Amino acid sequence: MKKNEFNPLTTEEEAILIDKGTEAPFIGYYTDFKEKGLYICKQCNAPLFFSDSKFDSRCGWPSFDDEIQGAIAYHPDPDGRRTEIVCSRCGAHMGHVFEGEGYTKKNKRHCVNSISMDFIAEKDIEKAVFAGGCFWGVQHFFKKIDGVYTSRVGYTGGTKDNPTYKEVCSIDTGHYEAIEISFNPAVVSYEELAKLFFEIHDPTQKNGQGPDIGEQYMSAVFFHNEKQKQTIEKLISILQDKGHSVVTELIEAGTFWEAEDYHQFYYEKKGSTPYCHIYTKKF
Repeated sequence: MKKNEFNPLTTEEEAILIDKGTEAPFIGYYTDFKEKGLYICKQCNAPLFFSDSKFDSRCGWPSFDDEIQGAIAYHPDPDGRRTEIVCSRCGAHMGHVFEGEGYTKKNKRHCVNSISMDFIAEKDIEKAVFAGGCFWGVQHFFKKIDGVYTSRVGYTGGTKDNPTYKEVCSIDTGHYEAIEISFNPAVVSYEELAKLFFEIHDPTQKNGQGPDIGEQYMSAVFFHNEKQKQTIEKLISILQDKGHSVVTELIEAGTFWEAEDYHQFYYEKKGSTPYCHIYTKKF
């Protein structure tokens, strides 16, 4: 997101997000806010915190004990004592982070200015789960889409609780490598996401994906409701009419087990691009 594409800020908002000020305690709109949903950056709309990580620290500002992976950047504060937190996408000032206070098991408190954030209610967020081979490449494509708030790679469809990567690769867990996406359907539709899914992998390959062979790499869509299921059935029908022998499975969504940290945004961490996922227009 380029600077000229940022949301316009009021003078009061600039004083906090740009000039790194602090709003007065106990006056912020989100201090005692308890709705379920997603907190995003006021300046660039980047997802920052899920409501599940919010807790009452009684400090006068909204407090979170965990951020969405990669959402927050940490900098030494000019006062030499504290650590400043900013939006990792646009650099907007959020507040400060404190550790070792014992408020929650995670022992961390992101102390955030309400004015630095906007909120999206849970009812306005949908989820999608796709399995299309190695989950590194699938995430690489989906993270770029406007309207996709979060993505995480993991394992689903099997019988083993809390599976590890080694277990999924070496024993019969029944799990697929998959990606779970949360998105705003007012910005990007489920059908648009599903089309991308079919266009970044080979839905006709039965035994894996590209050079990655095995049941964990097979093509599947895990639908959350009947509408999602019907959308996938429609797209498969279109592909079949075009001559594609689609073998993608349709499975009702179940528990999604998040993969190890080193798998998340793998290609971004490595500074490289996917070797087995190449975009090919099919619709």
